[in-house]
Amino acid sequence: MGLPVQVSARYQYSEPIFGVVTPEIIQDTFLHMAMENERYLSELCGEAGCFKDTQIVEFIFLLARKWNLTESATYQAVEIFERYILKLLEEFSNLTLGKEEDSSWASLKVQMEDTYILRLVSCIQLASKFSFHYKIVNNKMVLRFLKSLGFSYTTEELLESELAILKTLHFQVNVPVPLAYVEVLLEVLGYNGYLLPTKELHEICKLLLSLSYLLRNNIYDTLLKSSIESSLPNELQLAKFVSVKEDLMLLAVGVIGASSFLLNHEDWNQVMKYLNSTTGISLLSITETVYAILKHSLGLGSTQLKTSIRCMDYGDKYYM
Repeated sequence: MGLPVQVSARYQYSEPIFGVVTPEIIQDTFLHMAMENERYLSELCGEAGCFKDTQIVEFIFLLARKWNLTESATYQAVEIFERYILKLLEEFSNLTLGKEEDSSWASLKVQMEDTYILRLVSCIQLASKFSFHYKIVNNKMVLRFLKSLGFSYTTEELLESELAILKTLHFQVNVPVPLAYVEVLLEVLGYNGYLLPTKELHEICKLLLSLSYLLRNNIYDTLLKSSIESSLPNELQLAKFVSVKEDLMLLAVGVIGASSFLLNHEDWNQVMKYLNSTTGISLLSITETVYAILKHSLGLGSTQLKTSIRCMDYGDKYYM
């Protein structure tokens, strides 16, 4: 028996309702997410973020839209795939220590190329299931899509693919997603009386967040060069910058700051101070992140943007 039309629509297009959860729960949630973010950053490998390039993200975004996944499930699929590939490479590297590495890596490359699209689609299917999506992406939908790309898989192979991902990640697939950081931070700002999390602001945040993922390389390249005041970063600077690229709290404040700038330019400086006092991230770091997001998302020239963004006393730099 199917869901009623009204219920189905509510689950498919549900939006967060701000201001209904108690301040204590919101504060505890925010602190937990902040600590989780710090823990994740402290455990990063040097290759983190390498599998979030534009083609992968765009593929997941388009397929998630085709299958009516929520934004949170979409980002979860991106994060699951990234962590799966990194974990797979890590485990393989440990297994090949002292062996003929060239032939071993060549074998892994062939194996990954053969199952790359299958694993990518399986990550989307897993994200759909773990997000309690009202209409889970089922095997029939997946097989039909893969067949349209020229692949021939069985239901058993789909299940084996999902299981392979789960085992590699030790069943740890409930990963943090950037949209959750944006929405919880909006809730915290609202409860503190700093910023009213309106539907319009939330929609702009979602749009800029998706663009930040699609334009990730360009945005963080601008941010890196700005932070080191050089167009030619060395290996050490690149290695240290990995934690900046993976910082979900920094991305969240950047997205909210950029959205506030577009929505209400006159109050923007005050919003920046609120973001600084709430998260502890420096004003300079937030402003440079906002600048990078707006520059690449809207295609605005650097002179035009820098003229619009007024100078503030930023204090020490955050990155290096």
